[in-house]
Amino acid sequence: MKFTKMHGLGNDYVYVETFSQPAPADPGELARAVSDRHFAIGSDGLILIMPSDRADARMRMFNSDGSEGEMCGNGVRCVAKFIHDHGIAARPRVTVETGRGVLTLDLTVEAGEARLVRVDMGAPILRAEEIPTNLPGDPVIDVPLEIGGKDFLLTAVSMGNPHAVLFVDDVAAFPLEALGPLIERHPAFPKRVNVHVVEVVSPSEVRMRTWERGSGVTLACGTGACAVCVAGVLTGRTGGRILAHLPGGDLELEWPDRDASVFMTGPATEVFSGTWPQA
Repeated sequence: MKFTKMHGLGNDYVYVETFSQPAPADPGELARAVSDRHFAIGSDGLILIMPSDRADARMRMFNSDGSEGEMCGNGVRCVAKFIHDHGIAARPRVTVETGRGVLTLDLTVEAGEARLVRVDMGAPILRAEEIPTNLPGDPVIDVPLEIGGKDFLLTAVSMGNPHAVLFVDDVAAFPLEALGPLIERHPAFPKRVNVHVVEVVSPSEVRMRTWERGSGVTLACGTGACAVCVAGVLTGRTGGRILAHLPGGDLELEWPDRDASVFMTGPATEVFSGTWPQA
């Protein structure tokens, strides 16, 4: 089975295209196998790039624990780069079918390769039951939740997948490795949740760290950065256009108004390709 290792700001996945080869029989098990950073390729999970009758390609993503996720913002940028650079859809604007629906992506191309990708991520989902969460409020804005014996204020947003955003004074000092899994699996989130801690630098700039559902700490989360942009506006902490500093690099986010899509711009990088002996 042919694969390609790619990343968006260090949020790395093993990509398998099924245009020229069969899809893996058990992608969840394959995700667990290839993601091992000591005995395999090493990644945050597996993404399949598949034919679609609605778009240039279809994307399915699996976390490193084998669970399937609805959406991955860094992943969809890499899918766009792959289908452009490998001739599946060699155009500066491509479409990708995701668990969120069909997304449109605009590529900045240099020397025949996509370097930056701007994604129309769609409008955020703010109704509690659709995120889903049983926290009070509709939308759920700065709602207190007890974690590890301490109350934190959470804002809940879905970008096709669920996110909990916590604004803190010092993002580097927050015990994400300890509290991230407790929030991820809290009963308030019946489908678990991605967790983001955010330090506001200015109304147009934030620093953030992420605990991803099913993967743990990652260097970046594209849908999470979109959720942070939305949460910043909802709580009055930021404007609708921000630069987000993640451990793996920077993303530009825009939420022009509350009825609009969120737009995300960031890089996509191909690292290497190879053959995996098991399909």
